[in-house]
Amino acid sequence: MPKLNDLKIEHLERAANMLKAIAHPMRIAILSHLEDGKRMSVTEIHEKLKIEQSTTSHHLGILKDKGVLASKREGKNTYYFLREQNLSKILECINKCKV
Repeated sequence: MPKLNDLKIEHLERAANMLKAIAHPMRIAILSHLEDGKRMSVTEIHEKLKIEQSTTSHHLGILKDKGVLASKREGKNTYYFLREQNLSKILECINKCKV
């Protein structure tokens, strides 16, 4: 594993942007439903979280734009999933740090 001073500034900036995108309660909730390689559509996510579909789409767009999520279109539906399964480790930390 590289040491912090061995990392390139571009990698650090990308990581910081991903963390900024994650730093919202609803986005953390979305990511928690996509752990362990799960894939879900906008409809499935908005029904699970009981929020408006437009709000769900907004948050998914941010997460995808910042490289946290990827998507794949299948027929009429687009399924979202974690781009990197290592992001699950961040979610584990969040769960362990509950106050």
